[in-house]
Amino acid sequence: MTIRFRSAAAGISAVAVLATAAPAAAQQLTLQRIFTTGDFSGGAFYPQWSDDGRSFVVVEADPQTRASDVWTVGIDDGKRQRIVQGSSLRAEGQSEPIDVEDITWSADGRRALIYTNSQQVWRSRTKGTYYVWDAQAGRLVPLSRGQGWQQFAKLSPDGTRVGFVRDNNLFVVDLASGRETQLTRDGSDTVINGTFDWVYEEELGVQDGWRWSPDGRRIAFWRLDQGRVPVQTWVNDMGQYSVPVGLRYPKPGEPNSQVKIGVVDAAGGETRWMDTGEGEYLARMEWAESPGELVIQRMNRRQNRIDVLLADAGTGRSRTLFSDTDSAWVNVDEDLTFVRGGSQILWTSQRDGWNQIYLYGRDGRVVRKLTPDAWDVTSVDRVDERGGWVYFTGTGGNPAERHLYRVKLDGGAVQKLTREPGTHATSVSPDGRTFVDIWSRASTPPVSRLFRTDGTLVRALSDNARARANLRAAGVGEPEFIRIPLQGGAEMNAMVVRPPNFDATKKHPVLFYVYGTPGAQTAIDSWQGSRALWHQLMAQKGYIVVNVDTRGTSNRGRAWEKTGYLNHGVQVSDDLMAAARYMARQPGVDAGRIGMWGWSGGGYTTGISLARGGRLYKAGISIAPVTDWRLYDNIYSERFMRTPQENPAGYDSTSVLKNAAGITAAYLVAHGTADDNVHFQNSVQLANALQAAGKQFSFMLYPNKNHGISGAQTQLHLFTMMTNWLEQNL
Repeated sequence: MTIRFRSAAAGISAVAVLATAAPAAAQQLTLQRIFTTGDFSGGAFYPQWSDDGRSFVVVEADPQTRASDVWTVGIDDGKRQRIVQGSSLRAEGQSEPIDVEDITWSADGRRALIYTNSQQVWRSRTKGTYYVWDAQAGRLVPLSRGQGWQQFAKLSPDGTRVGFVRDNNLFVVDLASGRETQLTRDGSDTVINGTFDWVYEEELGVQDGWRWSPDGRRIAFWRLDQGRVPVQTWVNDMGQYSVPVGLRYPKPGEPNSQVKIGVVDAAGGETRWMDTGEGEYLARMEWAESPGELVIQRMNRRQNRIDVLLADAGTGRSRTLFSDTDSAWVNVDEDLTFVRGGSQILWTSQRDGWNQIYLYGRDGRVVRKLTPDAWDVTSVDRVDERGGWVYFTGTGGNPAERHLYRVKLDGGAVQKLTREPGTHATSVSPDGRTFVDIWSRASTPPVSRLFRTDGTLVRALSDNARARANLRAAGVGEPEFIRIPLQGGAEMNAMVVRPPNFDATKKHPVLFYVYGTPGAQTAIDSWQGSRALWHQLMAQKGYIVVNVDTRGTSNRGRAWEKTGYLNHGVQVSDDLMAAARYMARQPGVDAGRIGMWGWSGGGYTTGISLARGGRLYKAGISIAPVTDWRLYDNIYSERFMRTPQENPAGYDSTSVLKNAAGITAAYLVAHGTADDNVHFQNSVQLANALQAAGKQFSFMLYPNKNHGISGAQTQLHLFTMMTNWLEQNL
């Protein structure tokens, strides 16, 4: 497969990138096959490495009993050894073995902590039941006999105890005696110990809120008091009586949870609270390669400054090591890593215009920058101190791709370790000898392979051959990556999927797929699953589908990402209008039939684009859209807009509600009534604004469905409706 990058001056070629014969009826791409079968899906191999990096731990269902067997697989020879027979995983009084959803072994291999019976908490299945497996005795026992779900259980460094969260309190179990010690006692609906409120999880990406000290003597944890956070309410109408559902959800300008970080002895006792000074958010916390110190990332309300603090776990006193600032906002650092015995720190920052890796001393001074300008590092993946390497993922100058690289801690040339065009999601072994590469492209589902870090292929792990064969038989074509010009010489990256056997002498409608916010891209050369397959289906129905990354999207440097600061949505919609006009001039395009769709932030982008673009667009679909940034959460909205009190004009100019009179296109809105993320309130107020402006529109609600409007039949209903609506309106 070849994906070509060409200058916009060359235009879009008048022939299809890939011409395909019409597939047989049984092999055709259909809505039913996309959303209700596994014909085009297949798993990738996500490794759980052994501590020494010499093997994987793999959980597989026994083909006869369906019990969860646990195996080790040798890295060098692929030799498999079953270390736990799933049929033996029966606790006292249970007739059936438990399903192993996750397993963690103690360092000496004598015990394993097993997670099962998981339950959904907002985005993830982070509460469930834990068991302890005694490998020598062959015995499975519950971690705790106390009532309530358990969360974030972890073995102590010496493997003799397990800490966990229950009902917003912290507990420790001594595995030899079974004695359970409660470390905190004020957990409630408003006070949270060891985990987080809704907005911290959603916008700061944290769920597990506690850490063992390196010596296992103490536990550090977050405590949040969300008592002053206003409650957002929606209604569950699915019973005989409607039931209100409430969630503490801070909106722009409203108060956040009060947060602090404490340290408590693992045997119990008083909590020592860290003095973190003035700041709104405590975004990250870890032990600083020492049982006596914590490293904490503190961020102000405007989110344009992060201070990296070093706190004394015994006294609570802290000092600032260094700070990262920006005139717009700073991104929370996911990659802070202590190296060389804790004497130096790796940190990523956009301080020089691109997200790069810096090596700091423990005195807070920059030792050196490790990576080159002109492209972004997207993650630090592993530090191999013995070999002296830092492994990281980056764009390599092409924002549509991701590759694995490495560079010496002492500096020097960057080495690229992955070769094929596309997206490489990698996991480097703890010993730095090998890595698993999960490679995909826009029309190629993930292929998992094991490589040595010198680039030698060890073996394939999974290839999704069945899914790839089904995709070929269904006539799924390859997209073309192009660049679309903007005034001033800048170009936007875009991905185009066109009908098979594309005939430029005939006119085709164009459907833009958008998101358009920092932290997201749509024009990326990676497998996107059912949504991308629906785009292929629409192409087979005669539509040209275009994903475009406007200014304001990520991984093209600081200036590109932050150009829309304080007017989040205006710059994006201007760029999309430029893209629509560009596409309207291309061969084979019907300039009078340009549409757009998006979900969540993309639903917002669709709405504001229709409102500001007028008759440029013929139709648009917003799924679960934000319709005014005042209605979304404060961490996200204020990051790009500040508060409504500081920036009222910006909130007004970017509001779909206040600009709804400008919509002339046919408009479809769909939303789940139990959406805890972008509340159904957004679409209710949009309906009110459209009605007040005398606008006709289509509307579909999904009873008691969340932000993902999930479920195979529900997804089928949604995309069937969207398909039929587009065929009637675009």
